[in-house]
Amino acid sequence: MAPSDHYSFVPSFLYSSKALSHLDTTSINNTNDHVLPSSNDRNKNPMMIPAPKESIPMFSPTYYAACSFGGIFSCGLTHMTVTPLDLVKCNMQIDPQKYKSITSGFGVLFKEQGAKGFFRGWVPTLLGYSAQGACKFGFYEFFKKYYSDLAGAENAVKYKTFIYLAGSASAEVIADVALCPMEAVKVRVQTQPGFARGLSDGFPKFVKAEGASGLYKGLVPLWGRQIPYTMMKFASFETIVEMIYKYAIPTPKEQCSKNKQLGVSFAAGYAAGVLCAIVSHPADNLVSFLNNAKGATVGDAVKKIGLVGLFTRGLPLRIVMIGTLTGAQWGLYDSFKVYVGLPTTGGSAPAPTK
Repeated sequence: MAPSDHYSFVPSFLYSSKALSHLDTTSINNTNDHVLPSSNDRNKNPMMIPAPKESIPMFSPTYYAACSFGGIFSCGLTHMTVTPLDLVKCNMQIDPQKYKSITSGFGVLFKEQGAKGFFRGWVPTLLGYSAQGACKFGFYEFFKKYYSDLAGAENAVKYKTFIYLAGSASAEVIADVALCPMEAVKVRVQTQPGFARGLSDGFPKFVKAEGASGLYKGLVPLWGRQIPYTMMKFASFETIVEMIYKYAIPTPKEQCSKNKQLGVSFAAGYAAGVLCAIVSHPADNLVSFLNNAKGATVGDAVKKIGLVGLFTRGLPLRIVMIGTLTGAQWGLYDSFKVYVGLPTTGGSAPAPTK
């Protein structure tokens, strides 16, 4: 094997340099067995670090750090990629008379802003959803294990769906605090073309107009959108994965190839994303409305958009966007986990600590 095969840009604390033949019960419960690469190895090339060779001890601090890094990649990159769809969706919610459909919405944007206008707001999108992804996935894995331990071995299996729901809701409360400021600036930049070019001038301009507290004006509606979304995203994904391996694939998960497991992750993620879009769409309309207009209230939004409009305005586009987004997120997240030596997500709640 060539020397270059032993190196990777993945942070060294995400794995151990000591090769083990398998991960036993002792390594799961003892989180101090993993060690960092030696200083001599690191000094050979300060920009490169040894590649993963073994599984990270499950439920160790390193495990949760790895899940957080996976969340950064899966959420930040995917949300940035679908910025054009998000841009049209936000404008359809704010100005449905001008942006009447998906096709016409793209046409209006191209005519008024050119091709570069499709990625307006990509920087706050990337930063905001990277921070959110780190908290969402890292804390989900933490709370899922924590609540399983509280429930005990028998109840953790019996009530695993409730554990998924509680773990994901707890994680999203934290994740949205990280996301909210960037989401506020993003919506203002995307729906008011003359407001700012991007984050660098949009952030200080937003704070000057709304005050620092204005960055969190949409936090409660954001929770209203994201908590149901994330509860559906994680609970339905875990359940769908379990059903696929139980009914659609005759081979147990452990005997399937990694590529097949990642394919299951994407398919289950897409299906979960469709459900996510439906349950979180009314709050998404509220977030867009509140962040677009200074001093706007929830009552103003309901009065102008209407109850039916809250559930339907921009929904088809959001189903396509969120379905693709969620499928890609789970695919990327599990790909990262596989790369650093962790199993793919889905199937059952973690075994409680004895």
